[in-house]
Amino acid sequence: MPLDRARHLRDARIARIGQALAAPARLALLDLLAQRERTVESLARDTGLSTANASQHLQVLRAAGLVEPRKAGLFVHYRLAGDLVVHAIAALRALADDRRAAIDGEIRQEFGTPAAAEAIGLDELLDRLRRREVVVLDTRPVEEYEAGHIPGALSMPVGDLQRHLRRLPKRRRYVAYCRGPYCVYADRAVELLRQSGRHAERLLEGFPEWRAAGLPVERGPGAA
Repeated sequence: MPLDRARHLRDARIARIGQALAAPARLALLDLLAQRERTVESLARDTGLSTANASQHLQVLRAAGLVEPRKAGLFVHYRLAGDLVVHAIAALRALADDRRAAIDGEIRQEFGTPAAAEAIGLDELLDRLRRREVVVLDTRPVEEYEAGHIPGALSMPVGDLQRHLRRLPKRRRYVAYCRGPYCVYADRAVELLRQSGRHAERLLEGFPEWRAAGLPVERGPGAA
């Protein structure tokens, strides 16, 4: 194959992936699928899309090789095509941060969360876990926790945190995580924990980045 033809085919494949990612709705779908396998109907519900619209977006992602379907009875389940998808999205987010540093502040301002919330990275969390210095809180929905979570993490969905605060001793130090760097669940949890007199920080990354780094994962008894 001539060199120019090979380069054209390669660039066309890259462009196809870029086009598939160039829609907020499809990024939202990938964000949810990075947590666990989902049906089209549940993805539509949690993104506010119609089922037909969600299905169309998923077909675009499938054509680009970013997601894979699985038929189970009357329902079609989707999952990410692999952890490389998580790495690719993380790289795009890093590029967006570099080109537009205000994006993080705008998102946090919209959701009313503190822009200056402390954050630690995966390496720091691993070090603190080895020294048994922190309690890790998974602030995602229970279904996502059951499908996979950081070993030893407590399931503490942010909407339920207020009524479960008494289970969390004030003398301990807490690290909250959620779906990824732009997920606000962890920020809200940190804010609530600090208001109650507890020491808390958020994990800069989320569960998808933890798993994509090849770190150990635990699953709940209800996981498939």
